[in-house]
Amino acid sequence: MRIIRREDYRRMPWKNGQGMTEEILTFPAGSDADRFDWRVSIAHVGTDGPFSLFPSVDRTIVLLEGNGLLLDLPDDRTVTLTGTSDPFGFSGDWPVASRNLGGPTTDLNVMTRRGRYRHSMTRETFHASQRLQASDQTILVPTAAMRVQVGGGWSQINRFDTLELEHGEQAIIDAIGPIEIFVILCRATV
Repeated sequence: MRIIRREDYRRMPWKNGQGMTEEILTFPAGSDADRFDWRVSIAHVGTDGPFSLFPSVDRTIVLLEGNGLLLDLPDDRTVTLTGTSDPFGFSGDWPVASRNLGGPTTDLNVMTRRGRYRHSMTRETFHASQRLQASDQTILVPTAAMRVQVGGGWSQINRFDTLELEHGEQAIIDAIGPIEIFVILCRATV
């Protein structure tokens, strides 16, 4: 188990230079935007404009903060992300543009290199204490503070910190009241 504090996320410009991201995790560790097998990050979308292209990458995005984000897709569809929307998956090959609704937004992104890894991201509600058994690489990003127990000790995890569990690890999640946690699974395809 590893806790990654938000203040320790690596901050950098987007690949296309038109925004800022907080990189949470990459695999292999330290990989740049063209060489990762998988990547988890938080993007800050301050203005309307194009997303960076990531050829041969599958992406999933969910809104963390803000009034909403419109994604203009290449097939003339527009998808609206709100604070209650399910995570939305799309190809990193697609030229996607976004428009903020009523101000800047912040979103959680997962990307996996097609043919090497695949991922899923779900929004789950945790109540009180729940046991979690990690399947594959399991990454949790809570929307409120919680505690986690692995072995005999408890650790505090704050809003938008990250908990990373390896395949087979177990943890007890203790939430004060119901909280939403984004659960990300990354698994090798080869």
